[in-house]
Amino acid sequence: MNVTPELDARFREAALAEGLVDVRYDVVDSPVGELFVAATERGLCRISYTPERAEEEVGRTFGRRLLRLPLDDVRRELDEYFEGGRRTFDLPLDLRVAAFQTDVLRQLALVPYGSTITYGVLAAEAGYPKAARAVGTVMNRNPIPIVLPCHRVIGANGSLTGYAGGLDIKRRLLELEGATYSSGSVPSSR
Repeated sequence: MNVTPELDARFREAALAEGLVDVRYDVVDSPVGELFVAATERGLCRISYTPERAEEEVGRTFGRRLLRLPLDDVRRELDEYFEGGRRTFDLPLDLRVAAFQTDVLRQLALVPYGSTITYGVLAAEAGYPKAARAVGTVMNRNPIPIVLPCHRVIGANGSLTGYAGGLDIKRRLLELEGATYSSGSVPSSR
């Protein structure tokens, strides 16, 4: 039996309307490669640079009833960001992480477009002045990169350090935003 695209869309929408879906997800094209994006009823819960592994991880965290459906609001805001027209995101978020991670990610969200911050300064601003390394771990495990801009966090000497999407993507995101970074001085950081 062949299912027409129209019938498929009707089934997907009906499942969503009946509350049979824990997570909606899609894979979207971007200038930095394919991005896995996922949302619950509460909001955006995941952006991943590795779509092939993300579905299983999201299912373990948010529930196994996943359904691929367009996430038009997420796609639109990401497109606007990559086109240079969006500096902040207005998407509701569903962060299911420990309190320390929540504190750090909330503070991270305040780092302005086009600027950078060091791990140590971010730790202090989040209320954990001696936790720069732990902040680095939170950045590496950031469930919603780009929207929660962990690419804006740099080393104490101003150099680029690890990034879950790879240093090339981190560099490209910072260049898109016009942020400066170097090895030795931190002209645009706080």
